[in-house]
Amino acid sequence: QVQLVESGGGLVQSGGSLRLSCAVSGMDFGVNIVGWFRQAPGKKRESVATITDSGTANYADSVQDRFTISRLNSETTMVYLQMTSLKPEDTAVYYCNYRSSVWNVWGQGTQVTVSS
Repeated sequence: QVQLVESGGGLVQSGGSLRLSCAVSGMDFGVNIVGWFRQAPGKKRESVATITDSGTANYADSVQDRFTISRLNSETTMVYLQMTSLKPEDTAVYYCNYRSSVWNVWGQGTQVTVSS
């Protein structure tokens, strides 16, 4: 069974940086995508960045050139979201997601708060 464990959220000032980590275990074989999503109060959950098992990354326009997603494939695959030049509007609960032909699994979420 796929399990996701997130870490790295916290409080940071505007312009600061944070790195989120997602440990993915129990992955199935084949094509998969791991992504970071976020949900701010009163808003819908939105995609922030995704990365395929082969390393192809995609970003939301709002975080392009500020956030970087990376991935280290192993028995427990680590997926990182390096966030720089953070803005108050980046404040949200950030969720890691694993998706394959069989699974669609969400992590528990980690809070990121950016103060102005």
